Amino acid sequence: MYHAIGVIELKSIALGIDATDAVLKSANVKLVSAHPSCPGKYEILLTGAIADVTAAVDYIESKFQQNIIDCSVMGRIDPQVISALFGTQTTPREGSLGIIETYSAAGAVKAADLAVKCAKVELYDLRLARGIGGKGMVLLVGDVGDVTAAVEAGAAHAAEKGLLAHTAIIAAPHKELWEQL
Repeated sequence: MYHAIGVIELKSIALGIDATDAVLKSANVKLVSAHPSCPGKYEILLTGAIADVTAAVDYIESKFQQNIIDCSVMGRIDPQVISALFGTQTTPREGSLGIIETYSAAGAVKAADLAVKCAKVELYDLRLARGIGGKGMVLLVGDVGDVTAAVEAGAAHAAEKGLLAHTAIIAAPHKELWEQL
């Protein structure tokens, strides 16, 4: 059971490994994943009780402040986001398509969580950093009105941090496009 999730993105692989070790020694959290990502960044994904995850992320922020690209703590994360993080979602290829593109993986996870909580949409895919130049990408499906509201809500968080790359809403994606996503 994922009580809360913390996502931390650092500018350095070496410091990312150091930060992972430091946080595991300093807080009662479980490591979900820690790995290098494009282009030479390091991502850490933690879980545990909200207070423990918050303390862990705060600790990394204080110790590695100059090397942090982005970080986020999410309590009561939507189950769709967990499924997307582990590639186990089975969302149908139908309806309108909303896209949120961020300059950080942490921003994409937070945007996905906010988006699915604010409107009746399904998370189609959540891609983080690897193979997309270190960016994050959220793909949402549903009715065009709901998709629009979800994209706006998710994008607002990334925009506030200056990490929003682009958004798009496609009311009726072509069949061949669905096959390529």
